[in-house]
Amino acid sequence: MRWFALMLILVVAGEIRAEEFFVIPENNPKPIYPLALQRAGIVGTVRVGFTVMADGSINKVRIVQSDHPDLAEATRVAIAQWRFKPWTVDGGKPAEQEMVAPMVFGYDWDMTIDTNKWLNELRCRDLNEALVRSPEHGWTDSAAFYYTRAYLTKAFSSAMLSNERRLELIAQLNRKVPIIVRECRNNPVSRYVRYLPQDIRKLL
Repeated sequence: MRWFALMLILVVAGEIRAEEFFVIPENNPKPIYPLALQRAGIVGTVRVGFTVMADGSINKVRIVQSDHPDLAEATRVAIAQWRFKPWTVDGGKPAEQEMVAPMVFGYDWDMTIDTNKWLNELRCRDLNEALVRSPEHGWTDSAAFYYTRAYLTKAFSSAMLSNERRLELIAQLNRKVPIIVRECRNNPVSRYVRYLPQDIRKLL
């Protein structure tokens, strides 16, 4: 269950800024990081504008900037569900308030520097145990592969590892997942990294 919980960790952070009038959030679900983008290693930011009405509802949702259309859509869906504490329109309080919220989609941004140490020491038997009840189409989302993608995304500057190269390496990893899992099942005492693509092993 611990591995399953780690797999589901998504970082979708946001801060809200108002120009004149302070509004109080009541229900602000985070956007859901699209699984296909997470698997592909696509990260990014969306800036979304919207209007908060005096009854706490949301109106006029608009995407100001987005690094990917699917991230924009995930943000739009979440913002449409947002609600704020209603207020009375008097004493200079407006009937509506314009807002801007930045949303950051990516991997677990609290990942420690020891992640690559954990990946290097991970034994195949532990991977096997984590995947024992997982269908093949879910292997890619297990903690080992999730954190390998996260490490490639977080541990290197763009000067060290270009975004194009990073996405290429993640694609190689994803294609090789079935082979890695089968090799680990045949060699449970081996280390997980032994079966990774060579270029990824070098970076770990």
